Amino acid sequence: MNSEELMKEALAYEQDLTEKRHYLHRHAEVGFDLKDTVAFVKKELAAMGYEPQDCGKAGVVVTAGGKKPGRVFLIRGDMDALPMKEQADVDFACDNGNMHACGHDMHATMLLGAARLLKNHEDEIEGTVKMMFQPAEEIFAGSHDMIEAGVLKNPDVDAAMMIHVMAGMPFPAGSVIVSSGGVSAPGADFFEIHIQGKGCHGSMPNNGVDPITVAAHIITGLQEIHARELALTDEAVLTVGTIHAGQAPNVIPDTVTMAGTIRTYDEEVRAYIKKRMSEICSGVASTFRAEANVEFKKGCPVLDNNGDLSREVAAYMKELLGPTKAFTQDQILAMSGDGKAPKSAGSEDFAYVSQEVPSIMLALAAGEPSKGYAYPQHHPMVKFDDSVLAPGSAVYAYAAMRWLEDHR
Repeated sequence: MNSEELMKEALAYEQDLTEKRHYLHRHAEVGFDLKDTVAFVKKELAAMGYEPQDCGKAGVVVTAGGKKPGRVFLIRGDMDALPMKEQADVDFACDNGNMHACGHDMHATMLLGAARLLKNHEDEIEGTVKMMFQPAEEIFAGSHDMIEAGVLKNPDVDAAMMIHVMAGMPFPAGSVIVSSGGVSAPGADFFEIHIQGKGCHGSMPNNGVDPITVAAHIITGLQEIHARELALTDEAVLTVGTIHAGQAPNVIPDTVTMAGTIRTYDEEVRAYIKKRMSEICSGVASTFRAEANVEFKKGCPVLDNNGDLSREVAAYMKELLGPTKAFTQDQILAMSGDGKAPKSAGSEDFAYVSQEVPSIMLALAAGEPSKGYAYPQHHPMVKFDDSVLAPGSAVYAYAAMRWLEDHR
């Protein structure tokens, strides 16, 4: 596989990829409700000669290669948007109340671009490339759903890779940062705390059990986990983001509901925090004559990058992009000079894949602040640079083909 020829081929599709991305952006959909998005992706894949297969609630899978014996390399692109109104100054803005504010329209488009490149070079593939078009990443549900539906089976996946575009990065558009071995994105858990008290008139609190007072003590108690029960190296964040209680200022309500999130970089710490949350909520509530329970909602584990795969893909990226546009996470750390590891604080449900097979996460710079791309992901004014669509397509395809070539 000649890297220069593949990149030249990808760049020839630049206009077509831009048009595809703008269509997906204008028709942003959320969660598993991706009717138009899935139909578009399947139509484009079929036009290339693929036979797209449904996988789970709204996933799509195709394979390229398989004509030569070998291993299986999976590349993943997510497709869902966020339920937020777009304010970005672009002529292809979405007007249905949703927005591709995390760049998943970029990912899906680049994976379509990779599919085209792989189809063109199918006879050269030393094994099989499986392409995973995933729904519901934003709610940490799509990857797990597709795994349960068999995305890693038939043929069995040996290694996997994802790309995430990043806006507002101080790197030239199209630069790639390959995660180093180890955890690059934290595990996440959403929770609800339900407190049952006894309502009464605000002038006679002795006749009831005030769940708002209990909630205040629980919030204080939960902070003690981080302050006094975790070690300095146990990086974690516990946030209570909502509190709902009462309807009148002179009435003590029956119940309080609180909700929030946990972020951790270690599965043991994650399990410990969840255990202690349940114990603290129940114990504090009991102390004040109330009852409380914690209900853990959607979430995902930590994203664990395979060390060998990290080194291999970093080498492939230098072949494809050159040393000025391909970096490892360790190189970025050395360049920063502040000794701080550049881990992401945002969770990523590709983590479920990383718990099953050797996996790697790549960051693709998609807009410099000095060139009008100052807003971060999940902001209503975020924009991404279309110029990275073709190089990103080549990154997907080249990494997959080179890994299969090296693991014949």
